[in-house]
Amino acid sequence: MPHVDERLAGLLAASGLKALQLGGRALLPIVQGGMGIGVSAHRLAGAVAAMGAVGTLSSVDLRRHHPDLMERTTGLGAGEHAKAVIDDANLEAISREIAAARVDAGGRGLLAINVMRAVSAYAASVKRALEAGIDAIVVGAGLPLDLPDLAQDHPRTSLIPILSDARGVQLILKKWERKKRLPDAIVIEHPRLAGGHLGAARVADLADPRFDFENAIPQSLAFIRSAGYERDIPLIPAGGIRSFEDIARLQSMGAAAVQMGTPFAVTTECDAHPEFKRVLAEAQTADMVEFTSVAGLPARAVGTPWMKNYLRSEPRLQSVARAKARCTKAFDCLAQCGLRDGFSGWGQFCIDNQLAAALRGDVKAGLFFRGVGELPFGSQIRSVRELLERLLTPAAQLQAA
Repeated sequence: MPHVDERLAGLLAASGLKALQLGGRALLPIVQGGMGIGVSAHRLAGAVAAMGAVGTLSSVDLRRHHPDLMERTTGLGAGEHAKAVIDDANLEAISREIAAARVDAGGRGLLAINVMRAVSAYAASVKRALEAGIDAIVVGAGLPLDLPDLAQDHPRTSLIPILSDARGVQLILKKWERKKRLPDAIVIEHPRLAGGHLGAARVADLADPRFDFENAIPQSLAFIRSAGYERDIPLIPAGGIRSFEDIARLQSMGAAAVQMGTPFAVTTECDAHPEFKRVLAEAQTADMVEFTSVAGLPARAVGTPWMKNYLRSEPRLQSVARAKARCTKAFDCLAQCGLRDGFSGWGQFCIDNQLAAALRGDVKAGLFFRGVGELPFGSQIRSVRELLERLLTPAAQLQAA
């Protein structure tokens, strides 16, 4: 396995887990989920890839890791000119971050970028990442029906939609087949277990059994096989996966690999502030709150002081929601925004403000997305290597060590 760290390749061989075949490479069956704003930038994604797994950048507002780009985009006011300058800075940041992650990876693993379908710069971000030579494009927060069109000049780049049930898988496959391009893999994200924006229509739908891996994986595989495609499409479940035993159980159902976000967010290499990592590491499942985000999607986060204050104020804020002429932040990050567009049933806060506060460790003002479940090292902050070693080692061996 030339693209995998030697020690980790040995652990994989001894574990009985299967390697992930993606992008013409044999990889560790572990994908690091994309986490914005700036939580998974080049340092984390490059470190994960360097071990032989899939490291994932998040495309949204990466300028925040570049002081010169932040200086260029500060104090612009609002309006189309300000938005154009900010969008251009973020596209430049994508190019810089991919190049830096490539250096950190050292030719191992695979580098992906997660682009939310719901952001206004979705198409431009996909195109810039492709031009910068990213190995894979991962798209969630909406159905990426046009992704094959955007990537038509890049046939070797892996295209990976994030879906939540077999119905979504069938829809994407049928639509993409007409464009003569199939997904190179599909992430199956469980809305009841994942963090951040969730793939359900409403918060009330999060517990629908159609999302359970025991249903979504075999049903999706059955459709793929019945359709007679000339190659397999790896399925990568995501949400609440925390251990070797979780990975082994999901591979026994037919999964090719797994995706995790929160366990990587609390590693030393994560690009966020140490206080961000502490908040996520110490949070318990009971501390999680579910709400409707400004993007109109269900979401899951830590119940921080800001989050609890917002939820208490939400009924009043929604009752007076009114459309605004423009985004007060100038960024205009979402194609549709509950606060800007006055959608009364959607979130009424600036997600860019709150996620940026979390990135810099501001507990009083930050929105801290987190998935459910106890983390592999509890509340400890450990390295990417240590995390992957633990995930590739059965619990019985860990206890005997």
